[in-house]
Amino acid sequence: MKAIALLGGPQEEWPQTLAANIKKAHKKGALIMASDRGSLFLLELGIIPDVALGDYDSLSDSERQRVEKEVKDMRYSNPIKDFTDSEMLFYAAFIDYKVDTLTVYGATGGRLDHFLVNMYAVLKAPFNRFKERIEFIDNQNIVRFFGSGKHLIPYNAEYKYLGIGTLTAAKDFSIKNARYDLAPVNLSVPTMYSSNEYFNKQDIEVSCSVGTLIVINSRDKK
Repeated sequence: MKAIALLGGPQEEWPQTLAANIKKAHKKGALIMASDRGSLFLLELGIIPDVALGDYDSLSDSERQRVEKEVKDMRYSNPIKDFTDSEMLFYAAFIDYKVDTLTVYGATGGRLDHFLVNMYAVLKAPFNRFKERIEFIDNQNIVRFFGSGKHLIPYNAEYKYLGIGTLTAAKDFSIKNARYDLAPVNLSVPTMYSSNEYFNKQDIEVSCSVGTLIVINSRDKK
């Protein structure tokens, strides 16, 4: 089962097709999830989430009551907690609902600390073992994560620019079949190789023997 989630990031960072994408996925049986204000955003789009999680500190009492009335699986957290709202969502998706993949909107833009929390969550147990099944999407970027081994990045004409790097120390990190290839290198700190591109419409291969990789497909703002 696939899952689609909306977090509380700013609406101006959403893809223009977000509502249509979520509605289409829901009709095909995808689990629809939201954290905190994302649950209200979905209701305003005419979409009732299957699961809502968070401390709801960004909602007024009347807004929270509206969400409580509509959502069947409503989960609450203490504002003073070990897991963030997004980490609670990852846990529910993969541990409780056992989804195969999770596409997350509203995870980027706005406050940088919120984005970094969402990104670094893929390094933490128990979420790290699911990192290759998580992607963040906004109006300009698709963000994915990979562990050791070889991975193909399919050609994407719409999001044609790439930032390819590491979130941890890495061994034998390489990039092949891109406009700018990288011979295997060992890196002791997180490193980003930005402004790369596809070459001759080929899929790109990224690999490492040790480490966690991040791949960002990007496009200019519409």
